[in-house]
Amino acid sequence: MTLLHVTNLSVEFDKQLKALNNVSFKLKQGEVLGIVGESGSGKSTLARVIMRLQRPTEGSVQWKSRSVSSMNPTQLRNYRQQVQMIFQDPLDALNPRMTIAQIIGEPLRYLSPQLNRQQLQQKIACVIAAMGLSRSQLNRYPHEFSGGQCQRIGIARAMIVEPQLLVCDEPVSALDVSIQAQIINLLLELKQQQGLSMLFISHDLSIVRHLCDRVLVLYKGEIAEIADTETLYQSPKSAYTQRLLASIPLHDPVQECERIKAWAKSGDE
Repeated sequence: MTLLHVTNLSVEFDKQLKALNNVSFKLKQGEVLGIVGESGSGKSTLARVIMRLQRPTEGSVQWKSRSVSSMNPTQLRNYRQQVQMIFQDPLDALNPRMTIAQIIGEPLRYLSPQLNRQQLQQKIACVIAAMGLSRSQLNRYPHEFSGGQCQRIGIARAMIVEPQLLVCDEPVSALDVSIQAQIINLLLELKQQQGLSMLFISHDLSIVRHLCDRVLVLYKGEIAEIADTETLYQSPKSAYTQRLLASIPLHDPVQECERIKAWAKSGDE
């Protein structure tokens, strides 16, 4: 089943700058699609358009065959419940004046106002446990937590409304490597246990290979290539994708040193 269908999507900030140009793809239920590309390639702009935080210049975004741009307030409320976003900087994404319980419960208070206080507290307790955090931490504030804990709180806030799609805009780039692995494993668990679909935006190609079923490569706002993950990593067709994959550091430091020397020599020539 196709959940998300992006068709001929273009975004212009002015006549000289096209952030996205004729981007089209589909996302199936339970699928994780990685979106990669260098800074300025249009990755975050694509995420904002999908979340209807920004209007496209041309093209459309359809959720279950319904145009996101033309949704009325009731339809948009339902869409917000089914599609949630995780942000790049976990601490900046949390209101410093709200407790963790207030932060996590806020989407439910807006999207499910029929819930009483006891039902709300039960849902908060369940989702916080699933994120590996303690109920004793619910009355604390964001500045009292580490970056990894803040990202778990951000994921809990998104997951409490039981979405079908998570839009992840570089959710681990601001975290230490060891904490990155914990968050990626958490996302994998959510995918496997709940059949969650994801758009995973990242510049870390190793993480994308580990997490994603397919990969979309953006270059200057256009699709350079889209393919199954292993197909793309083993046999990239686009010259840009080939250069992008060549930039992944090798695990063997000796081989990596030799490769850097080879690059430097070819540049001198």
